[in-house]
Amino acid sequence: MARKGHEQGVKAARRPEVRLPELSAWEGGELEPDGDYDGLELVDADLVGQDGVGARFMDCALRRCALDETGLAKARFLDSVLEGVRGVGTDLSGASLRDVELLEARLGGVQLHGAVLERVLVRGGKIDYLNLRTARLKDVVFEGCVLVEPDFAGAVLERVEFKDCTLRGADFTGARLTDVDLRGVAELDIARGVEALAGAVISPAQLFELAPAMAAQLGLRVVA
Repeated sequence: MARKGHEQGVKAARRPEVRLPELSAWEGGELEPDGDYDGLELVDADLVGQDGVGARFMDCALRRCALDETGLAKARFLDSVLEGVRGVGTDLSGASLRDVELLEARLGGVQLHGAVLERVLVRGGKIDYLNLRTARLKDVVFEGCVLVEPDFAGAVLERVEFKDCTLRGADFTGARLTDVDLRGVAELDIARGVEALAGAVISPAQLFELAPAMAAQLGLRVVA
């Protein structure tokens, strides 16, 4: 049975089902490149500037950790929860997130370009200048969060939902969208790439709001 709000042919995103086992406390120390972290809980950890490039986090919970300039390029997060993490310039470029919940994050300039996100829930919090250029998002839900100038340029989005979100200054240039539901966006501001919205679903009210940008893209002049 189709979920409410998806009766008009929009395929619903599959949400992650994260069931963490009993976790062991993180004993501190430095992250290691290509490190293997399994069944750990990191609480209030200071990971600022550490190098965890290529690391794997499986069945882990990161709670209220500081991630300023933390190097996590090509890292893998599997069946994990990141709650209340904060930081500026976190590098997750080329990372893989599968069955992950990102809750109440406060991030700025986080680099996720070229990343792969599958069955990911981003709920609450605020992320400024989120870089998802050329990333692949499948079964991703943004819920109750604020995204300021998110960059989806060249990204591939399939079954992505935005619910009770704010999107300010979004860039969809060259993106490819399939079953992307924007109807739940409370504030929809697309700075660039409105022509790439084929494959998305919007509400009648949002169509009215986007009309000036669409007219500009078509080279239309609206004269009273």
